[in-house]
Amino acid sequence: MLMPILSGLIVSVDAFFIGISLGLQERCKFLHLAVINAVTFGLCILGFMIAEQLYEFIEIDTDLIVGALFISLGLWYIVNYSVSEYTKRRKRRSIEVEIEVEEKKASLKTIILAGLVMSVEAMLITMGISFIFLPGSTFLIPVTVALAHFGYSSLSFLLVRTKYVKRIPVAMSHIASGLALIIYGLMAIFVEIGI
Repeated sequence: MLMPILSGLIVSVDAFFIGISLGLQERCKFLHLAVINAVTFGLCILGFMIAEQLYEFIEIDTDLIVGALFISLGLWYIVNYSVSEYTKRRKRRSIEVEIEVEEKKASLKTIILAGLVMSVEAMLITMGISFIFLPGSTFLIPVTVALAHFGYSSLSFLLVRTKYVKRIPVAMSHIASGLALIIYGLMAIFVEIGI
């Protein structure tokens, strides 16, 4: 019983960096973070129910699937951030007047994208932990993952707003979040291989 809960707490650490990313967005309010975490909670429960239904139909080892999904999600998160930053830099060079308008739109887009990524990632974490510990998985897994996401992201969001973590570059938070997902994916694959 303790291992699934511990796994939920450990693999949700990337939410800390998502909280930093959202905290650095001037337009993001704590209410936005609360809404994102409410969606995350719902998707965690959905992920748990889907995992229970899918487990019997999956013929290959679920650890490999979980690992591949997390590695893909982490890589996508890093690449997406890099592409959006490259696009912003090119726009700044060409048109200085429209920067403020574009940054406001990009800021709202970033909030929505970060919330979507965090919610889907939490759902995948829930499914992954459920797959690994089935048939002994309990309802505590989605609750732990959702509460850990809320706790980590709220803590880092508030730290950034109180200027304790303000100096961390935005790029570092995005890359660290992606790397946390990749590391979790690699751990799931290596457990299966027996390394």
